[in-house]
Amino acid sequence: MFGRKRRKQPEDLLVRKLMKIVGENDVLYLKEDLVAYNCDGFTMTTGMPRAVAFVHNTEEVSQIVKLLNKENVPYIARGAGTGLSGGATPLGGEVIISMVRMKKLLHVDLENRKAVVEPGYINLKLTQSISDKGYYYAPDPSSQYACTIGGNVAENAGGAHCLKYGVTTNHILGLEVVLPNGEVVEIGEEGIPDRPGYDLLGLLTGSEGTLGIVTKITCKVLKNPQGKKTVLAYFDDINDASQAVSDIISAGIIPAALEMMDNTAIHGVESGAHPVGHPRDIAAFLLIEVDGIEAGIDDQMDEIVAVCNNNNVREVKVAQTEEERERWWANRKTGFSAMGAISPDYLVQDGVIPRTRLPEVLTKIGEISKKYNLRIANIFHAGDGNLHPLVLYDARVPGEAERASKAGSECLKVCADAGGSITGEHGVGIEKKEEMRFIFSDEEIEAQTNIRAVFNPEDLLNPGKLFPQPGRCAEIKQELKKAEAR
Repeated sequence: MFGRKRRKQPEDLLVRKLMKIVGENDVLYLKEDLVAYNCDGFTMTTGMPRAVAFVHNTEEVSQIVKLLNKENVPYIARGAGTGLSGGATPLGGEVIISMVRMKKLLHVDLENRKAVVEPGYINLKLTQSISDKGYYYAPDPSSQYACTIGGNVAENAGGAHCLKYGVTTNHILGLEVVLPNGEVVEIGEEGIPDRPGYDLLGLLTGSEGTLGIVTKITCKVLKNPQGKKTVLAYFDDINDASQAVSDIISAGIIPAALEMMDNTAIHGVESGAHPVGHPRDIAAFLLIEVDGIEAGIDDQMDEIVAVCNNNNVREVKVAQTEEERERWWANRKTGFSAMGAISPDYLVQDGVIPRTRLPEVLTKIGEISKKYNLRIANIFHAGDGNLHPLVLYDARVPGEAERASKAGSECLKVCADAGGSITGEHGVGIEKKEEMRFIFSDEEIEAQTNIRAVFNPEDLLNPGKLFPQPGRCAEIKQELKKAEAR
């Protein structure tokens, strides 16, 4: 009589079937619970999922995929939800397969410099788990304290240190994947990712969860460098800072990281949780880090300082302690979130350009800012030309969100016209689908959608993402068929 009240069974039969696979307490289906899953870090588009199922192992993922295929229900794999392009955002009615409870470090083999993790394992935890043995995991997105390695694989995430060490795809040795028919496959093996034949690891890494669901990842880990030094350089002219970036690379120095912030971004981080005292009147700063064999570090530092001086630097200083270096990086890593201190809302973009076009492109982004009467802060990986214009706006002002979206799209068009790309690490998702036409022809888009159809023929896995729907080429073909029929 006074025992625990029995939980009411949901009316949705599909939800009850999901509960049989993962357990009654591991499926969300009430509206008030599902609201938290209506978008990822890209908040301009939202949609409600039908349910959220928390999986614990590969077998459960496979069973759910088979069930949803049988029921013809679309589904999305989701990690921590820190993505910035809407890749994990439901369009409405999908089942979200949450990977966050598959969060184990399964195996570490430092002799062969690799580790095996489940997809829900947090990026930064891998470095923390092996740092006492002198090793680390190189990919370091700004959200590394929260983002999952499975999500990093889906988006081919980068980070500040990808200039020297590469993005996620350069650090993946093998994957276990549940295909859209529920079959479990292993790709890559025992540290031999480059087997003869098609590069399936490369194909799946960055496919934004449209080709399969990753359930196990073999990662490359690296030995800590002997030496590491970090420089902070302040400039009164953003063109001088941009030229210093090109001159450093031209001098034959490949820093581990080469970051830039403009004045608007500096005001944001100095108003945020980790201020470090950057002068608020400077045009830009560079945060430059070099690492490697101890013997050569000081020479590289001297050359970098000389390059900055040759480009009218106001002040250049080298971090004197590890604590000072960490403060500088904490300030940089919170760059996006710090924009909340100076703007109610912001839209993050993710274009790529040739380094030598930095002054020209930043000037055009400034013109876009004036055109739409919206501030645009620039925080970016200057060394590899990966720009992050942050369009600041207030969604409460009628029409301002729409202006922000148009401004963001124009920023990407500028990057594409400069010989670059519309994304370097955030992915396409929902946000940049139409902008895919800035860099691909209809025929090229069709070729890519044909590849997706090989893996995901019913388009149930993360539908409506990555490619414009329908492509103009498909529309033309339909018109031709109608004409022929007449």
